[in-house]
Amino acid sequence: YLITYNLYIIVCIIIKTGSSFLGELFNQHPDVFYLYEPMWNMWQALYPGDAGSLQGAVRDMMNSLFRCDFSVLKLYAGSSNVTTSFIFGWKTNKVICSEPLCKAYKKHEIGLVQGDVCSKCRSRDLKELEKECKKYPVMVIKDVRVLDLAVLLPLMRDPAINLQIVQLFRDPRAVHNSRMKSKLALVKESIQVLRSKKQSDKYKRLLVPSNRVHRAENYVSSAMELICDNWLNDMLLVMNAPPWVKRNYMRLKYENLVLRPVDELQRLYRFSNLTLSPAMEKFAVNMTHGRGYSSDKPFLISPRDAKEAIYAWRERLNVEQVNQVEAYCSEVMRQLDNHTGLEQPEREYMRTVFSFLDELSG
Repeated sequence: YLITYNLYIIVCIIIKTGSSFLGELFNQHPDVFYLYEPMWNMWQALYPGDAGSLQGAVRDMMNSLFRCDFSVLKLYAGSSNVTTSFIFGWKTNKVICSEPLCKAYKKHEIGLVQGDVCSKCRSRDLKELEKECKKYPVMVIKDVRVLDLAVLLPLMRDPAINLQIVQLFRDPRAVHNSRMKSKLALVKESIQVLRSKKQSDKYKRLLVPSNRVHRAENYVSSAMELICDNWLNDMLLVMNAPPWVKRNYMRLKYENLVLRPVDELQRLYRFSNLTLSPAMEKFAVNMTHGRGYSSDKPFLISPRDAKEAIYAWRERLNVEQVNQVEAYCSEVMRQLDNHTGLEQPEREYMRTVFSFLDELSG
Protein backbone atom coordinates (compact mmCIF):
# COMPACT_ATOMS: atom_id res chain seq x y z
CA TYR A 1 0.00 0.00 0.00
CA LEU A 2 1.09 3.59 -0.57
CA ILE A 3 0.65 6.52 1.80
CA THR A 4 -0.77 9.61 0.10
CA TYR A 5 -0.04 12.08 2.93
CA ASN A 6 3.62 12.60 3.67
CA LEU A 7 5.71 14.71 6.01
CA TYR A 8 9.38 15.27 5.26
CA ILE A 9 11.78 16.24 8.03
CA ILE A 10 15.49 16.95 8.05
CA VAL A 11 17.27 16.77 11.39
CA CYS A 12 20.23 19.16 11.17
CA ILE A 13 23.03 18.75 13.63
CA ILE A 14 26.79 18.80 14.01
CA ILE A 15 28.81 15.68 14.75
CA LYS A 16 28.97 14.92 18.50
CA THR A 17 25.99 17.00 19.62
CA GLY A 18 23.97 14.01 20.78
CA SER A 19 22.44 13.57 17.36
CA SER A 20 22.40 9.76 17.44
CA PHE A 21 19.96 9.78 20.35
CA LEU A 22 17.69 12.29 18.63
CA GLY A 23 17.81 10.31 15.41
CA GLU A 24 16.97 7.11 17.23
CA LEU A 25 13.76 8.67 18.54
CA PHE A 26 12.66 8.81 14.90
CA ASN A 27 14.21 5.49 13.88
CA GLN A 28 12.15 3.69 16.53
CA HIS A 29 8.78 5.22 15.64
CA PRO A 30 6.55 2.78 13.70
CA ASP A 31 5.35 5.51 11.30
CA VAL A 32 8.77 6.85 10.32
CA PHE A 33 11.07 5.93 7.46
CA TYR A 34 14.44 7.06 8.79
CA LEU A 35 17.82 7.52 7.12
CA TYR A 36 20.97 8.00 9.18
CA GLU A 37 23.43 10.41 7.55
CA PRO A 38 23.03 9.25 3.92
CA MET A 39 25.30 12.09 2.77
CA TRP A 40 28.27 10.38 4.42
CA ASN A 41 28.95 8.45 1.22
CA MET A 42 29.07 11.68 -0.77
CA TRP A 43 31.56 13.31 1.57
CA GLN A 44 33.81 10.27 1.46
CA ALA A 45 33.65 10.06 -2.33
CA LEU A 46 34.34 13.76 -2.87
CA TYR A 47 37.04 14.17 -0.19
CA PRO A 48 38.92 16.51 0.10
CA GLY A 49 36.17 18.74 -1.29
CA ASP A 50 35.34 21.55 1.10
CA ALA A 51 32.11 21.57 3.07
CA GLY A 52 30.89 24.84 1.59
CA SER A 53 31.07 23.75 -2.04
CA LEU A 54 29.26 20.50 -1.22
CA GLN A 55 26.18 22.17 0.27
CA GLY A 56 24.31 22.33 -3.03
CA ALA A 57 25.05 18.66 -3.70
CA VAL A 58 23.76 17.81 -0.22
CA ARG A 59 20.47 19.60 -0.94
CA ASP A 60 20.08 17.90 -4.34
CA MET A 61 20.68 14.51 -2.79
CA MET A 62 18.02 15.20 -0.16
CA ASN A 63 15.62 16.27 -2.88
CA SER A 64 15.94 12.82 -4.47
CA LEU A 65 15.86 10.85 -1.21
CA PHE A 66 12.72 12.61 0.04
CA ARG A 67 11.01 11.43 -3.15
CA CYS A 68 12.07 7.85 -2.32
CA ASP A 69 14.50 7.90 -5.24
CA PHE A 70 17.63 6.19 -3.99
CA SER A 71 19.33 5.92 -7.38
CA VAL A 72 21.27 9.07 -6.41
CA LEU A 73 23.37 6.90 -4.08
CA LYS A 74 24.88 5.17 -7.12
CA LEU A 75 26.64 8.41 -8.04
CA TYR A 76 28.94 8.00 -5.05
CA ALA A 77 29.23 4.21 -4.94
CA GLY A 78 31.51 3.74 -7.93
CA SER A 79 29.12 1.04 -9.11
CA SER A 80 25.58 0.71 -10.40
CA ASN A 81 25.10 -2.51 -8.42
CA VAL A 82 24.16 -0.86 -5.11
CA THR A 83 22.19 -2.58 -2.34
CA THR A 84 20.91 -1.65 1.10
CA SER A 85 24.30 -2.62 2.58
CA PHE A 86 25.80 0.47 0.90
CA ILE A 87 23.61 2.83 2.94
CA PHE A 88 25.51 4.33 5.85
CA GLY A 89 24.19 3.01 9.18
CA TRP A 90 22.14 0.25 7.54
CA LYS A 91 22.91 -2.31 10.26
CA THR A 92 20.89 -0.32 12.82
CA ASN A 93 18.18 0.99 10.47
CA LYS A 94 14.81 -0.18 11.76
CA VAL A 95 13.20 -0.40 8.30
CA ILE A 96 16.09 -2.25 6.64
CA CYS A 97 16.41 -4.63 9.58
CA SER A 98 12.67 -5.33 9.95
CA GLU A 99 10.04 -7.26 8.02
CA PRO A 100 9.52 -7.53 5.11
CA LEU A 101 13.14 -6.70 4.18
CA CYS A 102 14.58 -8.68 7.09
CA LYS A 103 13.01 -11.06 9.61
CA ALA A 104 15.32 -10.05 12.47
CA TYR A 105 12.99 -7.31 13.81
CA LYS A 106 9.48 -5.91 13.58
CA LYS A 107 9.15 -2.16 12.94
CA HIS A 108 6.33 -1.67 15.45
CA GLU A 109 8.32 -3.23 18.32
CA ILE A 110 10.38 -0.62 20.16
CA GLY A 111 13.99 -1.50 20.90
CA LEU A 112 17.54 -0.93 19.67
CA VAL A 113 18.66 -2.84 16.59
CA GLN A 114 21.80 -4.89 17.11
CA GLY A 115 24.12 -4.54 14.15
CA ASP A 116 25.52 -8.06 14.41
CA VAL A 117 21.98 -9.45 14.19
CA CYS A 118 20.87 -7.33 11.24
CA SER A 119 24.11 -7.98 9.33
CA LYS A 120 23.05 -11.60 8.93
CA CYS A 121 20.14 -10.56 6.73
CA ARG A 122 20.78 -10.54 2.99
CA SER A 123 21.24 -7.25 1.21
CA ARG A 124 18.28 -5.94 -0.77
CA ASP A 125 18.05 -4.07 -4.04
CA LEU A 126 17.43 -0.35 -3.62
CA LYS A 127 14.15 -0.71 -5.53
CA GLU A 128 12.82 -2.80 -2.65
CA LEU A 129 13.82 -0.10 -0.17
CA GLU A 130 12.15 2.55 -2.33
CA LYS A 131 8.96 0.50 -2.23
CA GLU A 132 9.10 0.42 1.57
CA CYS A 133 9.87 4.13 1.72
CA LYS A 134 6.59 4.95 -0.01
CA LYS A 135 4.59 3.15 2.68
CA TYR A 136 5.46 5.55 5.50
CA PRO A 137 3.61 8.80 6.30
CA VAL A 138 6.73 10.47 7.73
CA MET A 139 10.25 10.41 6.32
CA VAL A 140 13.15 11.71 8.38
CA ILE A 141 16.76 12.24 7.35
CA LYS A 142 19.36 12.96 10.00
CA ASP A 143 22.35 14.80 8.63
CA VAL A 144 25.45 16.41 10.11
CA ARG A 145 26.66 18.01 6.88
CA VAL A 146 24.25 20.91 6.38
CA LEU A 147 26.35 23.88 7.46
CA ASP A 148 23.97 26.55 6.20
CA LEU A 149 20.19 26.34 6.69
CA ALA A 150 19.68 28.75 3.80
CA VAL A 151 20.63 25.91 1.47
CA LEU A 152 17.44 24.10 2.50
CA LEU A 153 15.02 26.98 1.91
CA PRO A 154 14.15 25.86 -1.66
CA LEU A 155 13.05 22.48 -0.28
CA MET A 156 10.88 24.24 2.30
CA ARG A 157 9.22 26.19 -0.51
CA ASP A 158 8.79 23.14 -2.77
CA PRO A 159 5.07 22.15 -2.46
CA ALA A 160 5.95 18.54 -3.25
CA ILE A 161 8.14 18.34 -0.16
CA ASN A 162 7.27 21.19 2.24
CA LEU A 163 10.34 20.32 4.25
CA GLN A 164 10.35 20.75 8.02
CA ILE A 165 13.59 21.27 9.91
CA VAL A 166 14.56 20.11 13.38
CA GLN A 167 17.88 21.60 14.51
CA LEU A 168 19.70 20.32 17.56
CA PHE A 169 22.02 22.56 19.57
CA ARG A 170 24.24 21.75 22.52
CA ASP A 171 26.54 23.64 24.86
CA PRO A 172 29.63 24.23 22.65
CA ARG A 173 31.92 23.26 25.52
CA ALA A 174 30.25 19.86 25.74
CA VAL A 175 30.40 19.50 21.94
CA HIS A 176 34.11 20.29 21.95
CA ASN A 177 34.76 17.81 24.73
CA SER A 178 32.89 15.08 22.86
CA ARG A 179 34.65 15.85 19.59
CA MET A 180 38.05 15.78 21.28
CA LYS A 181 37.30 12.28 22.58
CA SER A 182 36.86 11.18 18.96
CA LYS A 183 39.42 13.53 17.42
CA LEU A 184 41.26 10.95 15.32
CA ALA A 185 38.00 9.91 13.64
CA LEU A 186 37.06 13.54 12.97
CA VAL A 187 40.24 14.85 11.31
CA LYS A 188 38.94 14.49 7.72
CA GLU A 189 35.57 15.98 8.63
CA SER A 190 37.25 18.89 10.40
CA ILE A 191 39.49 19.62 7.41
CA GLN A 192 36.48 19.65 5.08
CA VAL A 193 34.72 22.09 7.41
CA LEU A 194 37.79 24.31 7.60
CA ARG A 195 38.22 24.28 3.82
CA SER A 196 34.74 25.72 3.34
CA LYS A 197 33.92 28.71 1.20
CA LYS A 198 34.95 31.22 3.88
CA GLN A 199 38.42 31.98 2.54
CA SER A 200 39.29 34.90 4.78
CA ASP A 201 42.67 35.05 6.48
CA LYS A 202 40.94 34.01 9.70
CA TYR A 203 39.93 30.62 8.34
CA LYS A 204 43.08 30.09 6.29
CA ARG A 205 44.96 30.50 9.56
CA LEU A 206 42.98 27.69 11.12
CA LEU A 207 44.04 25.27 8.36
CA VAL A 208 47.70 25.58 9.34
CA PRO A 209 48.18 23.69 12.60
CA SER A 210 50.62 25.44 14.88
CA ASN A 211 51.81 22.16 16.38
CA ARG A 212 52.02 19.18 14.03
CA VAL A 213 52.58 16.82 16.94
CA HIS A 214 48.98 17.50 17.98
CA ARG A 215 47.65 17.77 14.43
CA ALA A 216 44.32 16.02 15.07
CA GLU A 217 43.61 18.09 18.17
CA ASN A 218 44.41 21.32 16.32
CA TYR A 219 42.12 20.58 13.39
CA VAL A 220 39.20 19.46 15.54
CA SER A 221 39.60 22.44 17.85
CA SER A 222 39.83 24.91 14.96
CA ALA A 223 36.73 23.43 13.29
CA MET A 224 34.75 24.22 16.43
CA GLU A 225 35.29 27.93 15.79
CA LEU A 226 33.77 27.68 12.33
CA ILE A 227 30.94 25.48 13.62
CA CYS A 228 29.93 28.17 16.09
CA ASP A 229 30.00 30.78 13.33
CA ASN A 230 27.70 28.61 11.22
CA TRP A 231 25.38 28.02 14.18
CA LEU A 232 25.09 31.73 14.77
CA ASN A 233 24.28 32.37 11.11
CA ASP A 234 21.51 29.76 11.30
CA MET A 235 20.08 31.36 14.43
CA LEU A 236 20.03 34.78 12.81
CA LEU A 237 18.44 33.37 9.68
CA VAL A 238 15.54 31.82 11.61
CA MET A 239 15.04 34.81 13.90
CA ASN A 240 14.51 37.05 10.85
CA ALA A 241 12.68 34.47 8.75
CA PRO A 242 9.13 34.89 7.42
CA PRO A 243 6.28 32.89 9.04
CA TRP A 244 6.45 30.02 6.53
CA VAL A 245 9.98 29.24 7.72
CA LYS A 246 9.33 29.64 11.44
CA ARG A 247 6.29 27.37 11.51
CA ASN A 248 8.30 24.62 9.80
CA TYR A 249 11.37 24.97 11.99
CA MET A 250 12.02 23.58 15.45
CA ARG A 251 14.99 24.23 17.70
CA LEU A 252 15.96 21.60 20.23
CA LYS A 253 18.57 21.83 22.97
CA TYR A 254 20.32 18.59 23.81
CA GLU A 255 20.36 19.46 27.50
CA ASN A 256 16.56 19.79 27.58
CA LEU A 257 16.08 16.63 25.55
CA VAL A 258 18.07 14.39 27.90
CA LEU A 259 16.98 15.99 31.18
CA ARG A 260 13.28 16.14 30.26
CA PRO A 261 13.01 13.42 27.61
CA VAL A 262 9.26 12.86 27.80
CA ASP A 263 8.34 16.56 27.65
CA GLU A 264 10.70 17.23 24.77
CA LEU A 265 9.65 14.06 22.95
CA GLN A 266 6.03 15.19 23.16
CA ARG A 267 7.01 18.53 21.64
CA LEU A 268 9.10 16.86 18.94
CA TYR A 269 6.38 14.39 17.94
CA ARG A 270 3.72 17.11 17.94
CA PHE A 271 5.83 19.07 15.47
CA SER A 272 6.33 15.90 13.42
CA ASN A 273 2.66 14.86 13.47
CA LEU A 274 3.52 11.62 15.28
CA THR A 275 1.77 9.93 18.17
CA LEU A 276 3.69 9.24 21.38
CA SER A 277 3.16 5.78 22.83
CA PRO A 278 3.98 4.66 26.38
CA ALA A 279 6.60 2.32 24.88
CA MET A 280 8.39 5.26 23.24
CA GLU A 281 8.24 7.28 26.46
CA LYS A 282 9.84 4.38 28.32
CA PHE A 283 12.47 4.00 25.61
CA ALA A 284 13.43 7.68 25.81
CA VAL A 285 13.69 7.59 29.60
CA ASN A 286 15.78 4.41 29.56
CA MET A 287 18.16 5.86 26.98
CA THR A 288 18.93 8.80 29.25
CA HIS A 289 19.46 6.74 32.40
CA GLY A 290 22.35 4.52 31.44
CA ARG A 291 25.72 4.08 33.09
CA GLY A 292 28.33 6.70 32.25
CA TYR A 293 28.11 9.37 29.61
CA SER A 294 29.89 7.59 26.74
CA SER A 295 30.79 4.15 25.51
CA ASP A 296 33.83 2.43 24.00
CA LYS A 297 32.16 2.97 20.61
CA PRO A 298 31.12 6.65 20.74
CA PHE A 299 29.41 6.69 17.32
CA LEU A 300 26.97 3.93 18.28
CA ILE A 301 23.73 4.63 20.11
CA SER A 302 23.50 3.27 23.65
CA PRO A 303 21.94 4.29 27.00
CA ARG A 304 23.84 7.14 28.66
CA ASP A 305 23.77 9.01 31.97
CA ALA A 306 22.18 12.30 30.91
CA LYS A 307 23.52 14.49 33.71
CA GLU A 308 27.04 13.16 33.34
CA ALA A 309 26.86 13.72 29.58
CA ILE A 310 25.90 17.36 30.10
CA TYR A 311 28.57 18.27 32.62
CA ALA A 312 31.47 15.97 31.68
CA TRP A 313 33.30 18.83 29.94
CA ARG A 314 33.90 20.49 33.32
CA GLU A 315 36.16 17.64 34.36
CA ARG A 316 37.75 16.78 31.02
CA LEU A 317 38.58 20.15 29.43
CA ASN A 318 41.37 22.23 30.87
CA VAL A 319 40.99 25.94 31.60
CA GLU A 320 42.68 26.98 28.35
CA GLN A 321 40.32 24.82 26.28
CA VAL A 322 37.24 26.13 28.07
CA ASN A 323 38.34 29.74 27.65
CA GLN A 324 39.04 29.17 23.98
CA VAL A 325 35.59 27.73 23.25
CA GLU A 326 33.84 30.38 25.31
CA ALA A 327 35.74 33.09 23.42
CA TYR A 328 34.74 32.10 19.90
CA CYS A 329 31.33 30.66 20.79
CA SER A 330 30.22 33.38 23.21
CA GLU A 331 27.45 34.78 21.00
CA VAL A 332 26.04 31.32 20.26
CA MET A 333 25.96 30.55 23.98
CA ARG A 334 24.23 33.86 24.63
CA GLN A 335 21.63 33.18 21.95
CA LEU A 336 20.93 29.70 23.32
CA ASP A 337 20.35 31.17 26.75
CA ASN A 338 18.59 34.42 25.95
CA HIS A 339 17.17 34.40 22.40
CA THR A 340 18.19 38.05 22.10
CA GLY A 341 17.61 40.37 19.15
CA LEU A 342 19.80 41.29 16.20
CA GLU A 343 21.81 44.27 15.13
CA GLN A 344 20.46 46.31 12.19
CA PRO A 345 23.06 45.11 9.60
CA GLU A 346 22.20 41.50 10.36
CA ARG A 347 18.50 42.22 9.86
CA GLU A 348 19.22 43.85 6.51
CA TYR A 349 21.24 40.85 5.37
CA MET A 350 18.48 38.39 6.27
CA ARG A 351 15.84 40.49 4.49
CA THR A 352 18.01 40.33 1.37
CA VAL A 353 18.24 36.51 1.59
CA PHE A 354 14.48 36.02 1.78
CA SER A 355 13.70 38.67 -0.84
CA PHE A 356 15.99 36.87 -3.25
CA LEU A 357 14.26 33.57 -2.51
CA ASP A 358 10.84 35.13 -3.14
CA GLU A 359 12.05 36.40 -6.53
CA LEU A 360 13.24 32.92 -7.48
CA SER A 361 9.92 31.32 -6.57
CA GLY A 362 8.08 33.90 -8.63
